[in-house]
Order: sequence, then C-alpha cells, then structure tokens
Amino acid sequence: MNASATTELPVVVIGAGPTGLAAAAHLADHGLEPLVLEAGPVVGAAVREWAHVRLFSTWGEVTDPAAEKLLAPTGWIKPDAATYPSGGDWAEQYLQPLADVLGERVRLGATVTGVSRVGRDRIVDADRDTQPYVVHFTTADGGEERVFARAVIDASGTWTTPSPAGGSGLPALGEKAAADRITYRVPDLKDPAVRARYAGKRTAVIGSGASAFTALAYLADLAKSDDGADTKAVWILRRGISGSTFGGGEADQLPARGALGLAAKAAVDAGHADAVTGFRTAVIERAGDGRLVLVAEDARRLDALDEVIVLTGFRPDLSFLSEVRLGLDERLQAPTSLAPLIDPNQHSCGTVYPHGHRELSHPEQGIYLVGMKSYGRAPTFLAMTGYEQVRSVAAAIAGDIDSADRVELTLPETGVCGGAGLFDQPEAGADAGGCCAPAPALVQIGSARATEPIAAAEQTPGGCCGS
Repeated sequence: MNASATTELPVVVIGAGPTGLAAAAHLADHGLEPLVLEAGPVVGAAVREWAHVRLFSTWGEVTDPAAEKLLAPTGWIKPDAATYPSGGDWAEQYLQPLADVLGERVRLGATVTGVSRVGRDRIVDADRDTQPYVVHFTTADGGEERVFARAVIDASGTWTTPSPAGGSGLPALGEKAAADRITYRVPDLKDPAVRARYAGKRTAVIGSGASAFTALAYLADLAKSDDGADTKAVWILRRGISGSTFGGGEADQLPARGALGLAAKAAVDAGHADAVTGFRTAVIERAGDGRLVLVAEDARRLDALDEVIVLTGFRPDLSFLSEVRLGLDERLQAPTSLAPLIDPNQHSCGTVYPHGHRELSHPEQGIYLVGMKSYGRAPTFLAMTGYEQVRSVAAAIAGDIDSADRVELTLPETGVCGGAGLFDQPEAGADAGGCCAPAPALVQIGSARATEPIAAAEQTPGGCCGS
C-alpha cells in the first residue's frame, strides 16, 4: 500500500470515552476521518459504571471545545458550567449526544485485540514506517474483523485493569478466591441491593486517593442512616498518616476534590472508620464464617471483615499493543517523555507541564496513548488533560505542527506537595539505627481527641521503614 493511499485511511481511535470522543471531534475538525472502536455496548461504558459518583470537576472543565463545536448545530445546550455532573450526567448529557453526532464513525461492541503494521511484525524494520496500521478487533456477535489506519490513538483508558490489593503490585495470595467479597469500584449505596451488602457490616477500604475518600464518606453516611447501624469502615493505608493523607483540603484549587479528603477525615474523626497504617496486604484468608482476614507482609492480621473495597489505582492494558514499538517508562508504563512530568515519586502537586504530541510520541510513529492510559500507573488525571492531549495529537496527524506544538495546559493544584516515593522514606531526624516494624496497626481517630492519634502517628520514633 503506497503512502498516498495510507493518508486516505481513517485514524482509528480506541475507546469511546471522554478522551476518545474528543479525539474524534478534533480529527473531524481537521478534515480527517475518525473510526472509534468501543468495546462496550454503549459509549462511555466505563463512565456509566460509576454513574453514581459525582465528579470533582465542573461541567466547564469536562467538555471539549471541538466536541462542543460539533454539537452546536444540533441544538445541544451545555449544562451550567459551574455545576458538578455525576458520571451518569456526563455520559447521558454529553458523551451520548456527541456519539450521536459522530454517527457511524463510532462502532460499539468492537474489542480491539491487536495493533500492528501491515505485513510487519514487531521485529521487521524494512519499509516499516511506510506501512499503514492494521487493527484487529472482535465484534459483539463473536466475529473477527480488521481495519487499516493511517494512525492509531489509544484512548481505551485503564478502567478494566484495576490494581490489586496486594502490597507488592501482585494480587495478594487468596485475593482471587475471595472475589465474592471484594470489589474494585466505589459502591453505589443508593442501590438497595448494594446498600444491603454493606449495611451493618465491617468493610475494609484499601487505598489513599480520591476514590478511597469517596468510599469512606459513603460508608460514613450509611453508618449514620437508620438502616446502617453498626456499619464500620477499616481504612487500610500502605503508608502512615501525615499532613497530606487527606489531600489538599482547602488548599486544593479544585474545591470539590479537596472536599473529598475533608469528608474522609470527618468519617475518621467521627469514629465511623479506623485507620490501619503501614499495612501492605500479602494474604487474604477465608475465616470459618466466610468472612475475610487480611494478613500484612509483616504478619500482622486484621479482625475478620465482611467486605473489602480495593481502590489502589489502575494500570494500562498493553497486551494488544505487543506488535508495535512503544517507548514506555519502566516504572509508570507511561510514554518516556511524559513520565518525568507526572511521576508520583517526585511530585503530586497536580501541576503538569504543558504536553502534547511530542511527549506522547513513541519510536513507532503514528501511534499515541492518550487520556488515562497515557498516565500509565500515575494518578490524578483530569479530563482537561486528555482534551488538550488529543487536540495536539490530531493537529500533528493532520500535519499542522505549529498548532500541535502550541500546547497550553495549566492544571489546578491539589494542595499536596511531596512525592509518594518520598513519603516512604525515613523521616528527618528519625533514629537511623536500622529498619523496624511499621507503626502500630490500628489508629482510632475519634471525635473527642481527633488530633492526638494523628500527631502520635507522625511522631512515632524509629519510623525508618517509612509509613
């Protein structure tokens, strides 16, 4: 296939979520033909799975300008820019109308199984750059198809590959066998069946980010309700409690994001949750009554739990990209040039330097990982980041390098500074006479003496193993 024929091919976009649909809108704005392949039965399938969760970004921050331009002729009216949509609102009031405008450019039930160069596996160099991409996918009826593309934008996200409970990055021993009592999502406690699962139960929440804050706040609300008596959360932290544990609070430039951490702190202060610090799960055992017992790498054991909510982040699925040449950071699995800008070992302030097609490029020209997937295992991704990414990438594919290079992105700060890696280092002035066991397992933070246990946890002598 010659070069001129290749340029007539569509640009395949993998994933019909917010970033993928925005990519399609930007491509169309440049006169390029997008083909969006979505594995789910509906657009925004992943977003709809957390339809009950309210975003901490406003409507003004979660719609894309090129998408709005496509929607305008349909009479679409943008919701109040200052209000906060739920995941369901985002999907129904924005993503679905956008997909409707794109029409047949979006194929549902199309699960991508492989991406390569036509006639060239990963090894072959000869004429590689002149060959178009070939994308294999399965259809909802079990069929197999392929499509050729001039470029590929992977906006498939990370939702389907949550990180495990195990503290080593691997599933804890027994984690898979305990699947009936474990979820990797924030539960919808407005659903009667889900509510009954957690009401009056002892539930572990493993994680330290916005999702964990949300789950703790939800469980606290359940505990305060008429049907939630005896509901108790056990918050499992791999680190210790520090000034940044509850996020940036009022210093967060996204107020709703800061409020999540404050709500989690309120849940702990009120006694609806106990904090277990320095606990890295190694084994999940089944008790005689069917409940679960978590065992840490240092052999500490928690009392039996009815349910476990694992919210330890996500990781990219790279399996269907094995035949293309990607340049990925060995730690984050993010594009090599982007990784230093987002590495949580170095910073977590929420400010990412402006980046676009150059930081997202790979040794294999014409393929881009964008959106959540571009961050690999790094946290704190925002929709506006993805929109700016695909604006730059679409311009680059169209050959408008000036526009592609003119990247302007200023993200609101989290109010939390200091890298995750640094939090695991010995505290300044701590006794350096060798490593030691983590701090005491259970930290009850009650409303009467809310600050004392936190201060004690921060000042525990000999905390040389980190947190």
